[in-house]
Amino acid sequence: MTDINWLLSFAHRAVDLADRHFHDRPATVSMKSDRDMVTEVYLAIEKQVREYLAEQTPTIGFLGEENGRQGAIGEFMWSLDPVDGTANFVHGLPLCAVSLGLIHGQRQILGVIELPFLGERYSAIDGQAARKISGEIKVRENSDLSEAIIAIGDYAVGDDANQKNAHRIAITQSLAGKVQRIRMFGSAAIDLAWVADGKLDACIMLSNNPWDTTAGVAIARQAGALVTDLEGQPHDVASEATIAATPGIADDLIALVSAAMKSVEPSQSS
Repeated sequence: MTDINWLLSFAHRAVDLADRHFHDRPATVSMKSDRDMVTEVYLAIEKQVREYLAEQTPTIGFLGEENGRQGAIGEFMWSLDPVDGTANFVHGLPLCAVSLGLIHGQRQILGVIELPFLGERYSAIDGQAARKISGEIKVRENSDLSEAIIAIGDYAVGDDANQKNAHRIAITQSLAGKVQRIRMFGSAAIDLAWVADGKLDACIMLSNNPWDTTAGVAIARQAGALVTDLEGQPHDVASEATIAATPGIADDLIALVSAAMKSVEPSQSS
């Protein structure tokens, strides 16, 4: 049987390798599609982490955004976003992260998130408390949407962005009249880690790319967050969207998001 604590130690070492690349600005930026970028730092981290994990854990596959799935095919798979928040990084904003998670079947079971410019690291494995450098973390206790700070994921870019953003705009409008504040940080890893750390009451993403969410979902869940899809069903790798919330507001938030989604005419949305 795989020792998940043993795998967590390799994940921390892999993220240590990644962190070293962040403290020089990216040498080059390439455009992948409309307003979607990749940097040399991103590619260098993915290559180094993939090679390190292949050497240390050869029976576990690897999934990255740029090069897809590689390595062993089995019930476990590493999932990496080397620079979550690329636009922030390119513009010198400190809100970016290394996000390394482990998937078992369809479930996110391990996560390590490094915030290289904020000096913080979050981690968790199934069955144990979520942690940051100073100790254990837990979600904030709150049962009132009017007292909640909620992060929403980035608006879409690229093909059909206007149609995709109809839902995002409807959700933003609905939240604006109900919650204390709305935030958009530009990093799924940060959104999920800060829900876990009680800095946010919830986050909403109308997407679920494994490299973006695996680590953060694992950490938020172990910190006590309720992590679901848009219908309130338990979140896994196959979910199409991601909601993480302190349990006291989860039902109200899911209902609000559902109503906002339904308010958008089919002709306006994707």
